[in-house]
Amino acid sequence: MRYLLILLLFATTAPAQTVETDLELVLLADASGSIDADELAFQRQSYATAITDPAVVSAIENTLYGSIAVTYVEWAANQATVVGWTIIADMDSATRFAEALIGPPRQASGRNAIGSALLYGMQQIETNDIRGFRRVIDFSGDTMGNSYGPPITQARDEVVANGITINALPILRNGDFAANSLPLAYEQNIIGGPNAFVMPAQSGPEFTDAVRRKLILEIAGTTPETQFASLLLNTLKIGK
Repeated sequence: MRYLLILLLFATTAPAQTVETDLELVLLADASGSIDADELAFQRQSYATAITDPAVVSAIENTLYGSIAVTYVEWAANQATVVGWTIIADMDSATRFAEALIGPPRQASGRNAIGSALLYGMQQIETNDIRGFRRVIDFSGDTMGNSYGPPITQARDEVVANGITINALPILRNGDFAANSLPLAYEQNIIGGPNAFVMPAQSGPEFTDAVRRKLILEIAGTTPETQFASLLLNTLKIGK
């Protein structure tokens, strides 16, 4: 009986086993005042649609570990985790993540705190029980405003110094990719780390496709400029 009690005590006090996976990915989505309720719902639906796309699931299944870990966070003046860390390894687990993303109420609101959002994303990676071969924050937004918290570049440098790559998806509202300055601002101030890249997206239906393409590249650990990425993106076009 004493031996059994010792075993039970060890079982209840033993630390949680670390999960190993190919990628720890924080989806850090804009929920600031410029994003209304319909746009917030559309963003969530876009990520839900993208993560369950057969091409995205296939990319996950073909990683070194055959899985990735994903969490969805919305940022504004505060940050809120909408869906906690989830291991995605197949269509079933991708679907569960997508379904969990649709229902929760809005919890982040107010003006912009991009620097704080980046540090929050880093904290989610640093404090989980997951060990990813790669670690990435996928930041999306329609602004460079930073009304609260640390400067953006200071936060970016701290995140990158901890071995985390930041990619960015600037949301363009006027549809003019060439004239819009937001992609350049994101390139200069937000992204960083190995294979970091910016992928602009127009608001509306094209946003969903941009999210899907961005996920493919992040899962593969490449950038849009490489020959391998061109092959991947061409494959996506064929699949439409």
